Amino acid sequence: MRERLGHVRKTETGTVELPTVEDTMAFGERLGRQLRAGDVVVLSGPLGAGKTALTKGIALGMDVEGPVTSPTFVLARVHRPRGTGRPALVHVDVYRLLDRTGAELLGELDSLDLDTDLEDAVVVVEWGEGLAERLSDNHLDISLQRCADTDVRIAHWQWNRV
Repeated sequence: MRERLGHVRKTETGTVELPTVEDTMAFGERLGRQLRAGDVVVLSGPLGAGKTALTKGIALGMDVEGPVTSPTFVLARVHRPRGTGRPALVHVDVYRLLDRTGAELLGELDSLDLDTDLEDAVVVVEWGEGLAERLSDNHLDISLQRCADTDVRIAHWQWNRV
C-alpha cells in the first residue's frame, strides 16, 4: 500500500479459470454489476484471449444498450444505460494505435476525451495497458491468457483503488 493525496491505495488481486466463452461472459457480468461511474477497466491479452467476450459480459451486468462489438476501427463506442442513475459503458479498443509511439499515441488517446466521460461512465479499454491507467485512480487491470489448444482462459486481475 502507498499513500496518495491523503488516501490509502488498496490493491486487490486474484485469478480465475474460465473454461468457456460463456464462463468469460458470466465473469464479466458479475464484474459489471460491481462497477461504478469513474472506474476504468484495462484488458490485456493476445488476440482471441476473450477481451471482447469479457466486455460483453460487463455490458450485461451493467444493463446498457446495444450490441457490444469490438470498436477496433472506430476506437470507442458508448453504450447508454437502460436505467436512470446508472453509468454508461464506454468501450475502447486501442489495438489499431499500437504501432504509434510516445506523444502520437498519447495524443490519439487524449483525443477521445475519455477522462471527461468518467463522471458518468465506466470505461473499458482493450489493449490499453500502460496507457489507460492514468485516466483514473480506480482501475482494474485484467490480463487474459488462452490455454493452448483449448477454450480455457485464465484471467489475472488487480484492482487499484483509492
